[in-house]
Amino acid sequence: MNNKAVTREFKLLAKLLEFHGENSFKVKAISNAASTIAKLPFAVASKSTQELSEIPGIGKSTANKITEILEKGHMSELNDLIQQTPPGIVPLLKIKGISPKKMSVIWNDLGIDNEAELWYACKEDKISKLKGFGAKTQAKLQNVLEYAMENQGKFRFADAEKTADKILEKLRNQLDTDTKFALTSDMRRLMELVSSIDILVALPADPLYAVLQNIDELEGIEQKDQHISCQHRSGIDVIFHYCDPTSFSARLIETTGSQSHVNLLKDQLPETAIPALESEEGIYKQAKMSFIAPEMREGNLEIELALTDALPDLVKFSDIKGALHNHSLWSDGVFSVEEMALFCRDQLNLEYFGISDHSKTAVYASGLTIDQVKGQWEEIDALNKKLAPFHVFKGIESDILSNGSLDYPDEILAGFDFVVASIHSQLSMDEKKATARLIKAIENPYTTFLGHPTGRQLLVRRGYPIDHKKVIDACAANQVIIEINANPLRLDIDWRWLSYCLEKGVMLSINPDAHHTEELEYMKYGIHMARKGGLQAEHCFNCLDTKAVADYFAARKANINP
Repeated sequence: MNNKAVTREFKLLAKLLEFHGENSFKVKAISNAASTIAKLPFAVASKSTQELSEIPGIGKSTANKITEILEKGHMSELNDLIQQTPPGIVPLLKIKGISPKKMSVIWNDLGIDNEAELWYACKEDKISKLKGFGAKTQAKLQNVLEYAMENQGKFRFADAEKTADKILEKLRNQLDTDTKFALTSDMRRLMELVSSIDILVALPADPLYAVLQNIDELEGIEQKDQHISCQHRSGIDVIFHYCDPTSFSARLIETTGSQSHVNLLKDQLPETAIPALESEEGIYKQAKMSFIAPEMREGNLEIELALTDALPDLVKFSDIKGALHNHSLWSDGVFSVEEMALFCRDQLNLEYFGISDHSKTAVYASGLTIDQVKGQWEEIDALNKKLAPFHVFKGIESDILSNGSLDYPDEILAGFDFVVASIHSQLSMDEKKATARLIKAIENPYTTFLGHPTGRQLLVRRGYPIDHKKVIDACAANQVIIEINANPLRLDIDWRWLSYCLEKGVMLSINPDAHHTEELEYMKYGIHMARKGGLQAEHCFNCLDTKAVADYFAARKANINP
């Protein structure tokens, strides 16, 4: 069991303790322990109970709980609380935006213990009348519930990918070496959210059904027309499409693309059926068009571009030269600036690293005071002498305040190589307010990048509504780069708006927003989104080399202070 899984156990324990009215000091201690475990730079499984107890923020009691989880796979105190908790409450507590205290009031006063009943109570205006609630709280709760219900049964790509990799490995061990199989549908198109893992296998139905019986993690295996459905132990649906080996490429195209894409492709073929050729490339060639990468097969303009040989040369990981927008121990990161930089250099083979810790307003994330900013600059100057030619750029993720201003004076902002302007607080805004707030920040001459423009967290909360066209137009007018935040929880800006960014000449940057060395590898998820949106290396800022990036930052600052 890894640190994230252990952290989840402690977070749930804290929520259930609060729900049951436990002493606030104990609730806070358990919650703090969860935060400490989440930020540890090593696996808790690699330490003894005694070693864990000596870590600041853990102590003997928490260390014993961690050991129990690692050895038994569960925590007895948590299990006992779950048994004492009304059915349906635990799933509700996992929805961000419903506090355990408020859920306790709802349960005790109304006896509600499931999403549907809670949503109905909001619609019937029953929640606002409870003590400590009100109309605003009820509206916010209803919005959170509706988002959760809309996304029921969906999984973030990064989470589904881990399960898919395990299934594919098991399948590989069960099949003959010459049997073709591949991911297909939404997973192959690299969609940010998926409701199932689809796999195409070049086998008849009965032999495939027999193979699947040998994979223990698959449950409820049921044969249907042209596919076999089941569910992985993790909860995600798995669909196995089967076909004759000779029609594998044709079926792969049919099951990969959106229905719109497939129909448009068929319109270009001599016959309505997709021919059983040896390769997908051969099928597209027969339709007199260029090969279309799976991630672009959405039924937008890709067929038209393929017919005129005008498809973009999509950005790939080897094009990336550096990673910007990252966090370190100076704020809420897990590793030092040097450790993060060395991971970029030695593991990802990049030329440069951009640090952009949180700014002073983000007290929840240990945002940097002005004195700390200056201290970090000194550290970076020393690092650049030590690590040259690898370069560390001085940045900051500056909070966009409610009035659209950034939270450092100009003389401090002027000292950074780059500034990522992002909204982290007061997220309850209408479209007009959110758009105006962003545009004010974009117009600040020190803003280099617009960070995660909508503030969305996939499967957790909606982004605040913005007028994308106005925001993108403002970035074009002020030469502000828009980030594709590569954290699989965000993937913001949405890839569907990249074509408009490109149309307006706005540069994009694929930023990992990493708080841990391992999270620097989130770059790949940002690249997925960039490719879906048709981004080429020439329009991706961090595909520039170190000198070009340094020159860009210097020229931009020179224009502010000529």
